Amino acid sequence: MQLTEDPLATLLKAANADDRQAYARFLHAVTPIVRGIVRARSRTLPPDQHEDIVQDVLLGIHLKRHTWDAAHPLRPWLYAITRYKIIDAYRKRGAAVHLPIEDYSDVLPAEDIASPLTARDDRAEVDHLLGQLDPRSAEVVRALALRDETQADVSARLQISPANLRVTFHRAMKRMAALGRRDQP
Repeated sequence: MQLTEDPLATLLKAANADDRQAYARFLHAVTPIVRGIVRARSRTLPPDQHEDIVQDVLLGIHLKRHTWDAAHPLRPWLYAITRYKIIDAYRKRGAAVHLPIEDYSDVLPAEDIASPLTARDDRAEVDHLLGQLDPRSAEVVRALALRDETQADVSARLQISPANLRVTFHRAMKRMAALGRRDQP
């Protein structure tokens, strides 16, 4: 049994071989697919922004079409670009997704009411976890989470880019969470 090749993949292969007509047909065929994905995944954004996202996806496809490996299926590559452009749209527009917590009550861990920690115990635990991080990561956590300094101030003081600061903070918090779970009895 021989699987038939995806017609979109055939068009993109030809387009990547400098066939302009194939590229035009590819874009014409892929646009309704992208539009459907955007509409389904961006329901919380105003409908007038959906077409902007579609255009961002098409531009992303155009700029990154050389990264598609013809030995692999096209659709996962296409869906990944679309997904990331939708995520970018949410970030750019500052949209927050609000989900009722009641929907997740059965999967959220219950609070340990039997042994609440005092503020001093909490501080000691935080200090213990911070002591297990590298000095720069610990300072980033102290500055942003404990001293409530602005990202711009911390970035300037530590001489790291704002993007690197956010990555360092995220990784440090993730590491502390893992260390905290490991230290649990």
